[in-house]
Amino acid sequence: MDKYKLNIEGQSFELTAAEVHKLDVSKSDETYHAISEGQTYKARLISISGKHVSLEVNNNIYELQISDPTDQLVENMGLNAIPEILMNDVKAPMPGLILDIMVEAGQEVAAGDPLLVLEAMKMENVIKAVGSGTVKEVLLNSGTTVEKNQVIIEMV
Repeated sequence: MDKYKLNIEGQSFELTAAEVHKLDVSKSDETYHAISEGQTYKARLISISGKHVSLEVNNNIYELQISDPTDQLVENMGLNAIPEILMNDVKAPMPGLILDIMVEAGQEVAAGDPLLVLEAMKMENVIKAVGSGTVKEVLLNSGTTVEKNQVIIEMV
């Protein structure tokens, strides 16, 4: 049986499709009226973005995150975790001349941070970090000519 999971303000609730369909809900203007187990609720939709919903229920605002059965399966399989990309040593992508080194030993870098400027074929190329890491050692200096795949910066 399909279950929907609601996360509301840090609390988790599960509802089956049958329970959702049993709710007595009516709409007037921008307000919804619901009756569940003898209690009445007055609700107004504030915003919706994907499966994130902001509702005002009986003058209280609630943030809901809805997980359908497919979302729950993906989560249980661990497929929703975004792996962190760790930096390997930085190598010259092509032969060229190092114009500037923008990092130093011990510095932490994140994806997208500029590491160095390499001049190749009369063009300046900013080499950026592809993941996170810490600079172990800068092996070469500005003004040094490099060959393709030569290590310029060692990462931890």
